[in-house]
Amino acid sequence: MSLTHLDEQGKSRMVDVGDKAVTRRVAVAGGRVVFPPEVYTQIQAANGQTAKGAITEVARVAGIMAAKNTAALIPMCHPMMLERCKLELEYDDASYSLNISAEVAVTHKTGVEMEALTAVTVAALTVYDMTKALSHDIEIQDVRLLHKTGGKHDFSR
Repeated sequence: MSLTHLDEQGKSRMVDVGDKAVTRRVAVAGGRVVFPPEVYTQIQAANGQTAKGAITEVARVAGIMAAKNTAALIPMCHPMMLERCKLELEYDDASYSLNISAEVAVTHKTGVEMEALTAVTVAALTVYDMTKALSHDIEIQDVRLLHKTGGKHDFSR
């Protein structure tokens, strides 16, 4: 297997998808933001509201915007008109965390893994930004691809 974004001379390149088949492609990514217990308690006591707005709703919008703009952030990604970008954010009392998942879909010649990963990452960064005044011990963890379909290979974790 070779790295597709490097040519024979090792120079970076955007992959030519011109001859690929158009298929339905879906990717799901996940991650989480882990809070110190006392910070998690503060967030729950405030019902997830901060001076900047509702944590989960602002993060959801940020994740969607990020997915739509992935090609502007990651040089070798192809611009695409996404058909769906759905973010779920769920508090987990047992681990003092906020779990984030993103599902992105498109009918295209290339996949949307990077869009799903970007959505989760930017949503997590937004949560951090909205809560950093409470602590800098907040951690973003476990951002990873969970599932993808379409194209040459399907994947599921």
